Amino acid sequence: MAAPAERGPEGGNASDAAGALILAACAIWSLISAAGRETRPEGVLLALLAVAAGFACGRICGTLLPVAAASVAALAALVMTLLWRHGMPGATATVETAPGHSGASAALLVLAAGAACCAAAAARRESLRFTLRLLALGAACASLGLGSVAGFAAAAGVLLCSLAAARMRSRLLGLAGLALAAGLAVGATWAVAEDVLPDGLAVSLEGPLTTNRVQLWEDAARLADEHPVLGIGPGRFTELSPTAQQTLGSDGKPHSAALQQAAEQGLVGVVLLGAAFGWLLYVLWRSPRSTAVVLTAGAALTALAVLASVGNALSFTPVTAGVGLLAGLASARGPIGLGGHGGDDVPAHEPQADTAGR
Repeated sequence: MAAPAERGPEGGNASDAAGALILAACAIWSLISAAGRETRPEGVLLALLAVAAGFACGRICGTLLPVAAASVAALAALVMTLLWRHGMPGATATVETAPGHSGASAALLVLAAGAACCAAAAARRESLRFTLRLLALGAACASLGLGSVAGFAAAAGVLLCSLAAARMRSRLLGLAGLALAAGLAVGATWAVAEDVLPDGLAVSLEGPLTTNRVQLWEDAARLADEHPVLGIGPGRFTELSPTAQQTLGSDGKPHSAALQQAAEQGLVGVVLLGAAFGWLLYVLWRSPRSTAVVLTAGAALTALAVLASVGNALSFTPVTAGVGLLAGLASARGPIGLGGHGGDDVPAHEPQADTAGR
């Protein structure tokens, strides 16, 4: 394990610099697309700040107490979701209780499952690993209890991926597969919005997605086609979308992160959003943590990306902060005092981490 641990800091410095540049570019572009128009870029800037703050906090806590920090993060996300089941604070919507909070709750529970599974992958004791995976299963069941079948499937998928990741040696192949899954989800969303799917498939998807959401996507795609470079400006979708204006209690969101970026910030905004997700996966690839921890965190972030492609989960500050926190925990440097109470990042049951997989 010596070679991967020595390689982490160098790759970590490069990935940190890349992340700082990407987040800065996202902030600058949101201001450029907002210039000269009555727009509200504050939501975008707040989300970027939440990701950066969460990432820094995760790096610090993950270095000090990797297992304990991830466990506390999982419990905190679960408790917050149960407390805020009727409306999550931190929304960037314009109504008091933002529609779509159930999707945000599902996203938080996915992050809770991911954090619990990351802690399990890093824990040494078998009993602790079993308990933490029970916590992840509890998060999945809580999502089902909140009425989110998609959230249950996503959280359960994270748990299953965590179990499979414990036997994988190549993190690069696993992360590539996760990136492909996220890309397919975004592509399917775009295909529905552009109405290019076969009639039978489109009708079958419209049922679970709801007609209102599909119409919001179509409005976003139309606005993106009309304003391909700068977009219409952050926060202006509700003003220019007939569907959003006619929807009672609308939060002014198209309920798709990629389509919202395309409509409000143009093609450059979409590229920057994809670059931000790619940076998170790159951070995990260069992480000095074990392959099991890396792929588990990657599975959770990918599941969240899929949920965000069909919902407005990223419009809630706790979710964006949780994204950064999980990535920071899974990419933190080696725990201080290896073998201490914090626990080594490579549990006894796991084979030595691969070097070729990085």
